[in-house]
Amino acid sequence: MMKHNKLLFFLWLFTLPIMAQTYVLDTIQDKYPFVNWKANTLKMAEDSPAFKKLFCKLDTIAKGGKEDLHIFHIGGSHIQADIYSNRLRSYLQTMSPTAKGQRGFIYPFSIAQTNNPGNYRVEYDGEWEGYRCSVRKDSVAWGLAGVTAVFKDSMANVKIKANGNNYHKKMYDFNRMRIFYDNWSSDYEISFKQDSLVTEIKEDKKAHFVEFAFNKTLEEIEFCIHKKENSDDAEFLMMGIELMNDNKGIQYTSIGVNGGSFSYYDRCKYFDDQLLLYKPDLFIVSVGTNDAYHPDFDPKEYKKYYTQLIKLIQKANPDCAVLLTVPNDSYYQKKIPNPRTRIAQKIIYEVAKEQQMAVWDFYEIMGGFNSSQSWYNNKLMPRDRIHFTVMGYRIKADLLLQALANSWENELQLKPNSILSQIINE
Repeated sequence: MMKHNKLLFFLWLFTLPIMAQTYVLDTIQDKYPFVNWKANTLKMAEDSPAFKKLFCKLDTIAKGGKEDLHIFHIGGSHIQADIYSNRLRSYLQTMSPTAKGQRGFIYPFSIAQTNNPGNYRVEYDGEWEGYRCSVRKDSVAWGLAGVTAVFKDSMANVKIKANGNNYHKKMYDFNRMRIFYDNWSSDYEISFKQDSLVTEIKEDKKAHFVEFAFNKTLEEIEFCIHKKENSDDAEFLMMGIELMNDNKGIQYTSIGVNGGSFSYYDRCKYFDDQLLLYKPDLFIVSVGTNDAYHPDFDPKEYKKYYTQLIKLIQKANPDCAVLLTVPNDSYYQKKIPNPRTRIAQKIIYEVAKEQQMAVWDFYEIMGGFNSSQSWYNNKLMPRDRIHFTVMGYRIKADLLLQALANSWENELQLKPNSILSQIINE
């Protein structure tokens, strides 16, 4: 029998209240006076030509027009859990009949023995060993996900269910799938439980994936990885999966790994080649909490990595709007508020100004230095005062949605709150 990761049921319970998509900001502002509600804006977006183009595309989709729009959101554990990023995904993909795009790139975290988002499900068998780019002792080939699961035995089965606990049932389907893996070796083959499904196979050795086309639309798929010949050195490295279809609309790709930082993502050998497969329209950068966590935080290195990522994004799409998000206030080792987040905040503003990009200053919105204590006291953060509770993530997602909608309205000179009302009332 296939094993279910033990965390799946817990995550299902943990994320279920989010799926109702009840917009929370209208009813809670008086309850949380420590939040700087007035600071909730996309700063410098009005000066960025890339954001002007983004808002025009979003407006076309909101009005029922057909456009392809791809959002990437990269970060650490906040994004691996895919709670607040999935809330944003669901809002944007349901704002009009033409808004829903494909599910796109995901990682089957369960096989790497780490927490899998609740909005898609993974079942598997066989013995896998997970490696994260954020674990210093780990050393393996990583791609876009920053996570790789290694399989060395004879055969393993993996089932992917595109629709997990999403409030909107049957939200995602697909008729093509990419499996990203280290394919330098031909020791393993991939086959499907229903081989008759496959109509075409393509391989890209540079970006390390094989793509399968199917003869019908699916909501789940089961495939088998099996060794062709006995070899003690053979190993299969799973680096990610992409669920694809022919729909236009918004695709929201979240890339997150627990403990992720710029220096750790820099260890991912195939990150650049895999990112360059896409043409992102909006790239949200939420990397920084882990960079600024340790006392050896190097501001110059942080700025260098940030600038390098933006240059890579612009290589993929010169017109991409990049949103730099300031990390949340947090505690160091649960003892003291981290003073280095303020340094990261300053650097982010510098980079945004130099690169003509926008900033969403969640550090300021939270209330600034030591505001995480107030969020913790009000049950919006757990005891670590780094992560958030379900309500905390709901507030964070709705704040970013509101800031995005306000900038969109201001740019296109629309009636205030018209965009936000359309997004949350569909």
